[in-house]
Amino acid sequence: MNPSRISGVVVLRKMSDAWTMAMDALLLRVLARHFGTRAADAAELRLLRRLTAGFAAALVLFPAGLTLILGAAAGLPIGVSLAFSLYLICAVALVAGTRFGAGRAADAREPDAEPMIDPWDYCPGLFLTLDTAGVVRASGGRDRDLFLSFLREPLARPFVEQVHVSDRLAFARALDDLRLGADIVVIDLRLDRPVLGLDQAQFLNVRLDMTAVRGPDGQLSAVRAQMLDIEGEMQMRDAVRAKEHEAHAAHELKSRFLAAVSHEMRTPLNAILGFSDILAGEYFGKLENDRQREYVQLIRQSGAHLLSVVNTMLDMSKIEAGRYELMLESFDVAETLTECERMLSLQATAKGVKLTSRLPRGLGDITADSRALRQIVINLIGNAIKFTPAGGAVTLDAMRRGSDFVVSISDTGVGIAPEKMALLGRPFTQIQDDLNRNHEGSGLGLSLVKGLTALHGGTFMIESRKGEGTVVTVTLPADGSGTVVADDNNMVEFPPRLSQPVSTDEESGKAATHDKAEAKIA
Repeated sequence: MNPSRISGVVVLRKMSDAWTMAMDALLLRVLARHFGTRAADAAELRLLRRLTAGFAAALVLFPAGLTLILGAAAGLPIGVSLAFSLYLICAVALVAGTRFGAGRAADAREPDAEPMIDPWDYCPGLFLTLDTAGVVRASGGRDRDLFLSFLREPLARPFVEQVHVSDRLAFARALDDLRLGADIVVIDLRLDRPVLGLDQAQFLNVRLDMTAVRGPDGQLSAVRAQMLDIEGEMQMRDAVRAKEHEAHAAHELKSRFLAAVSHEMRTPLNAILGFSDILAGEYFGKLENDRQREYVQLIRQSGAHLLSVVNTMLDMSKIEAGRYELMLESFDVAETLTECERMLSLQATAKGVKLTSRLPRGLGDITADSRALRQIVINLIGNAIKFTPAGGAVTLDAMRRGSDFVVSISDTGVGIAPEKMALLGRPFTQIQDDLNRNHEGSGLGLSLVKGLTALHGGTFMIESRKGEGTVVTVTLPADGSGTVVADDNNMVEFPPRLSQPVSTDEESGKAATHDKAEAKIA
């Protein structure tokens, strides 16, 4: 066959299909407006289409015949009016007769049957039946009237015309997914509001749950879609997003405040320590009596303690902001632990506490931040000494367990009550919160230990029995493989959450909690 003839046939077929769709849309609109008691079916559309095609010839013949008899001035308008009048009369009679006959047949079959109700009318939202091109063919649902009052005459029109321009691509992709074999596609869309009221938004947020209806050959024949109003859910999302932004801004403001205050306090503290050292050394003249020397020493000790607290606050703010940089190096862990023991031995002796260590030979090297490890051990030993009365003992143990390094600090101190265990490790939180607290401190020691352990990818465990003592165990990867590099996009949660609830042994009164101290992303 000639290719030009084939293309001509295709063009004529496309023109015929377009003419048929346009005629069906017009007839559906007219029938829905004037015969609203029942939706038009395919048989009525087919009969009206044939009637329209037949009267197309009458529209030419009637004016031409009357023109020959009455003349063009009177024949043309009379002929056109007569043709349209006969067409409308025949169309009304055809539709009314078809529906009347169908009603009589239904009554004859089931005289006592109740009228059929669409089961979708009991379901919430709006149900739409779409063809493969996305044109709306039927509607239903419990909230049909509410949605149809919002939409712009959706029947026999592509549903995409109702969708906001920015979401039309998502709707087209959903239809393509159904054509390619997907059975269910759920998308959130914004529908354009045709008329804006004083208290109405420009868009209506809806969720469209689309289900594919397939024929015997597996090809998509229709789409059944349920539309639900999600305006309340979107408002909740916006509220949650706003609260999250406020919390993030408050967290950043607090971290910046801690960093700024801690940094500004170090300058005068260094001056206080320097001048108190000069006075204690009597470089510019001897002090007159021992009380003056005692006061100078107290000034030096208080300044050193405050500087330690400020440094801890500065380190904590760095961890919270995700900007604490670990300087990894390989070093002898036994030597580092021995240095920490020596640094705190005078403090233990002054309080009457025996500080000992049990370090086996061959501990070897560890890859970690040596300063951070010293802070971990010093804070844990310092806490143990602080809460151990005179005559008690604090023991430092270390060992290798596979590829991990384990350090444990045990004491015979006051212990921790089970109900207080969940408070451990929170910044500025102290277990003894009564007015006559006997131990000074800022409540930052364990919080810093947990943060530094998290940065190394280690675990943190506490076992305690009130009145008998506490054992704190920190486990770190010996090769540094668990180290978290913190940057602007990788913030370590500080302090790490307790991964398991506190469990209490009622018989022994022993509370144990295991904190994995994982470097979670905040």
